[in-house]
Amino acid sequence: MSDRIPQPYEDPAGSDDRGAGPGGPGRRGPGDGRGRPPRRRRSLARTLAPLGVAAWALLELWLLIMLGSRIGVLGVFAVLVGGLILGSVVIKRAGRRAWRSLADQLQRQQRGEAPEPDRARGSGNGLTMLAGLLLMVPGLVTDAVGLLLLLPPVRALVRRRLTRAIERSASGSDLGQAYTQARIHRPDGKVVQGEVIRDEDEDRPPER
Repeated sequence: MSDRIPQPYEDPAGSDDRGAGPGGPGRRGPGDGRGRPPRRRRSLARTLAPLGVAAWALLELWLLIMLGSRIGVLGVFAVLVGGLILGSVVIKRAGRRAWRSLADQLQRQQRGEAPEPDRARGSGNGLTMLAGLLLMVPGLVTDAVGLLLLLPPVRALVRRRLTRAIERSASGSDLGQAYTQARIHRPDGKVVQGEVIRDEDEDRPPER
């Protein structure tokens, strides 16, 4: 009879566990790939977003250096300060228009009148505020995009594209399949926002 004391990782019966990993019997080694949670694959947007931000920052820096070599450091500083001031003025005016539009719309609803189409959309105040924000961000590319968004035809084009994208995403969602938004017309001509919900009893066959 052997007096050797078995080790904690060793089988007391002395059996030879050839399939055991480096961690002892019943444990898998780091290279077997079992017992690990599956790795989640990163989406393409999450992978490309940091690369896009880095490319944009490098492009802005290169453009500022090129502009500084032409007009000097003071000229570049004046351009950046001018964009900051212009962006703040644009955001301030767009905010005032949005507030007046909201107040006018609330007054029309209290009087029972339908809101005007342009005022219901906010007349592109959201895109105007976005243009002002881009102007305030230091950089020539953002300033160029902000100046383009200040043009009414460009805002109208972007608004149509965004509306179509939102409608496509809403039509494919579960919420859009459950119920659809509709306008209910009263006999007096007023328009009331409502929801049309499909009744499950309508699909049942009549009992005989």
